[in-house]
Amino acid sequence: MSRGRAALAGVTAAVVAIGVAEPVAVFTGPRSAPLIAVGGLVVDAVPEPLKQFAIAVFGRYDKVALLVGTAVLLAAIAALLGVLAARRLWLGLAGIAAFAALGVAAALTRAGADAYDALPSLVGGGLGAVTLWAFVAGPLAGDAAPGTTRRPAPAAPVSPAPTSPAPPPGIAALAPDESPAGWEPLEPGDHESRRRFLRGVGLLAGTAAVAGLGGHWLAGQRGVSVARQAVKLPTPVAPAPPLPAGADLSLTRLAPFVTPNREFYRIDTALVVPQVDPATWRLRIHGRVRNPIELSFDDLLARPMVERYVTLACVSNEVGGDLIGNARWLGVPIRELLDEAQPEEGADQVVGRSVDGWTCGTPTAVLRDGRDALLAVGMNGEPLPVEHGFPVRMVVPGLYGYVSACKWVTELELTSFADYDAYWVPRGWSAQGPIKTQSRIDTPRARGGLTAGPVTVAGVAWAQHRGIRRVEVRVDGGPWQEATLAPTASVDTWVQWSWRWDARPGEHTLQVRAADAGGETQPEQRRPVAPDGATGWHTVRVTVG
Repeated sequence: MSRGRAALAGVTAAVVAIGVAEPVAVFTGPRSAPLIAVGGLVVDAVPEPLKQFAIAVFGRYDKVALLVGTAVLLAAIAALLGVLAARRLWLGLAGIAAFAALGVAAALTRAGADAYDALPSLVGGGLGAVTLWAFVAGPLAGDAAPGTTRRPAPAAPVSPAPTSPAPPPGIAALAPDESPAGWEPLEPGDHESRRRFLRGVGLLAGTAAVAGLGGHWLAGQRGVSVARQAVKLPTPVAPAPPLPAGADLSLTRLAPFVTPNREFYRIDTALVVPQVDPATWRLRIHGRVRNPIELSFDDLLARPMVERYVTLACVSNEVGGDLIGNARWLGVPIRELLDEAQPEEGADQVVGRSVDGWTCGTPTAVLRDGRDALLAVGMNGEPLPVEHGFPVRMVVPGLYGYVSACKWVTELELTSFADYDAYWVPRGWSAQGPIKTQSRIDTPRARGGLTAGPVTVAGVAWAQHRGIRRVEVRVDGGPWQEATLAPTASVDTWVQWSWRWDARPGEHTLQVRAADAGGETQPEQRRPVAPDGATGWHTVRVTVG
């Protein structure tokens, strides 16, 4: 078997294994599918600098990039296994068994896994092995089995060669059979075997692809979109205050004051969005408390709710980045629930735990200091989008999301920072993450071409739970000019700002900085996002014609 056909056999076996596993995962849960399970293992184990590189390059599409990259790598390894199997079949089968074992281990080690989560990898691996055997040594192989060669042609009887005229000078005689000496020429049946091989590849790979896509579609149908649509949000006892006139400057390219749900950034570790049925959802408040509490979704909805505008930001947001958004949240104050649970002395950390096992650690004092920290059920007037934590998530003003914004939350465990490290802390991030004062230029954009004359420079600034006192802009390192702040809803939201610039022809550098309500100005020094958020002034270079 040629190397090309062997590699194609290996890739086909991998397609069959993954494609067949998807329909099985419809019954065991999408996180048990091999590609997702192994991808989740990669997310947990990949070095932190590589994660930050992926977020910086791909942003909200980092998970798509991971899955595509994993699939490409798997295809390359599968092709290598096919080539090895053409020489020694057991090598290829052993490789498939190893990958199936990896899928089983990855699925079984995820939070909430049970024995059934091993089925997709086992079934997919078994059929992948059968496929490889069929193409390499079985009925679809089409030529010699592994370890054999084409047999030598039998010696032909020697007979006197007929006399023929010599060819003209410079012209070589053409032999009637161009095959290597001692070997059979290609028989017509070999062409048929190739066609049979390619038909088998097309049929099996196509069927597996359809099965995989169908399984993925069925998993989506078994989601919670219908249950979400049936949720009727209660009327808040304390509605969000009306937005003051002029809070949104409505300028082109300037981020709107309220971020639409479909545009709100999403950064988490879930390769597939958890589908949590509100009918079975439960929240446990336990650990170092005097009065453990367990609530159903209906119990939570029956409690008095408040509505607030709160800006959330990701600690991975680079200076000038867009991993930040502002929304109107509806939920139950966490402070009230903790007061009922009665934390014990020394329980200075509340660990929020997601249905998929992810954890964040929030200072207990922050959740009880009077700020609008919520167990949110609504976002911008509708039930939480599934990808943003439906049915319930945490929203805490003034803290980066990695220490506070637990989506799909099912537990609040009272403990201490000395006794427990949440998900990101062992990976090099600070245990506590108060949001730093930051500002951003939204318009004009970097490298943008401008016309000489009056230009509106505008953007947003934020210092959640402290508020913004002042924003300043400067051109080409000149004196700082104070920008005009738009009205805002509260100290827990960002604020839009603008400044009129008399632009002159040439290349120019614009910079912005902000000061919070306490008078502290954001530092000039550029620092990376790790371990507790980026610092520096956002700089934009433009050309004025």
